[in-house]
Amino acid sequence: MAIHLFERAQLHASTWKNGGGVTREIACHPPSANMQDFDWRISIAHIARDGDFSVFAGVDRVITLLEGGGVHLSSADGSVLHALDTPLQPFAFSGDAAVHGRLLNGDCHDFNVMTRRGVCQAEVRVLRRRETLLPAPAGLLMAIQGAWQVQTSDTDRAEVQPRAIAPQTGLWWQGDTQGWSCQCTDSDPLAALLAVRFTPTPH
Repeated sequence: MAIHLFERAQLHASTWKNGGGVTREIACHPPSANMQDFDWRISIAHIARDGDFSVFAGVDRVITLLEGGGVHLSSADGSVLHALDTPLQPFAFSGDAAVHGRLLNGDCHDFNVMTRRGVCQAEVRVLRRRETLLPAPAGLLMAIQGAWQVQTSDTDRAEVQPRAIAPQTGLWWQGDTQGWSCQCTDSDPLAALLAVRFTPTPH
């Protein structure tokens, strides 16, 4: 199993064509995929002004407010109408919808997960204190607040050493199906760990 570590501050920034924000990609699969042929993609977006979201036909999306005043999401066909104004509450919607984002109180940063419909699906959760993540062939763990320790097993089921995850850092994996034990190692009452699992779409 390949495990990749990352720091939020070190992610490469790509400015939107409309100038309304910046995207920092964490990971995508396949690794060489472009915006039209990925199976899944994880990124963090900085939304600086009101504007339209890109349409991704055949893609399902989950967006989670990390910090800032949030954004009101709406589509002309009425399929999306949601105020993303509470941090760490994932919201799922279809990438087929033409969504407009209106900032509620200044700029904001959002965690975004996209999956190719019919290929795979994503589960996005926010873990608190001590929880177990069910096995999945790919996924991500990112500490938002608090220091965390996570542990899994290798393909031979031999125990591996626990990994420490500091705030605003994380890991993602792709390959063998693995579960994780996650525990906050400090007393931060607002400790939070973002967890993403990708699983094949049932046929």
